[in-house]
Amino acid sequence: MIQDIAPSRLYNEYRDCIPEDGDVVFVFDKDGKTLLKGDGENVDFVRSKYVKGAKTVYLFSVDDKRFFLSLESSDLKKEGFEYYTIRDVRDRFSDTSLSEVYAIFTAYHLWKWYSDNRYCGKCRTELTLGKKERSLICPDCGNTIYPRINPAVIVGVTKGDCILLTKYRRGYGHNALVAGFAEIGETLEETVKREVMEETGVEVTNIRYYKSQPWGMAQDILVGFYCDAVGDGEIHMDENELKYAEWVKKEDIVLQPNNLSLTNEMMKMFKESR
Repeated sequence: MIQDIAPSRLYNEYRDCIPEDGDVVFVFDKDGKTLLKGDGENVDFVRSKYVKGAKTVYLFSVDDKRFFLSLESSDLKKEGFEYYTIRDVRDRFSDTSLSEVYAIFTAYHLWKWYSDNRYCGKCRTELTLGKKERSLICPDCGNTIYPRINPAVIVGVTKGDCILLTKYRRGYGHNALVAGFAEIGETLEETVKREVMEETGVEVTNIRYYKSQPWGMAQDILVGFYCDAVGDGEIHMDENELKYAEWVKKEDIVLQPNNLSLTNEMMKMFKESR
């Protein structure tokens, strides 16, 4: 999966520092596209010398490589570099170093948070950067805002040697599992039951945790579960959410084209009877 970057390691402790020569500075435009150089097999980043004078914030380090974010929406042009959406990154660079793709996803997550939280929601004053931790602070009323992480479930619903596969009505076009965000006041297990029922009309039991995954594309923490269908598992698909929902035998499962996602790993585990 995308976070499986060992022997490299992510260090996400906040530091109040400025970029030095050779550090990476992520540059995003107003639509969330980031400036990269790549040929499908390799990817390179903007270095600090190209954005001198820009307001930046430290993001994280992967091993000894430090990553920063330019807090100014940019139309910077640099020879050989192009602006890519986060979905472009997933599709085009999935065969490059996982640590680089993971860095891009994680940087996007933080860019989205900084971009969406420029002003205080209580008094409308422009927010300032926290110095001791990753936070945004209102200098007038003291309101403090921390990064948002959205909990969501990925659900492998099984019935004998079949698993319930879906395809979204819009967006990602490959096979997926039932998925959805947790609502206020419910447990993750209750989210599993509700999402499967809402999307496919199938009642489930024997819910068991599998694994979790950070997913910066949607600012999520994805939590994977397997569970069993109750009865014959008759499907009543929500056509507003899905264009496909079927029971598929393990030998007939078509996996996603890359190994970045928890969804694909869960389908693969079932397909290989693991």
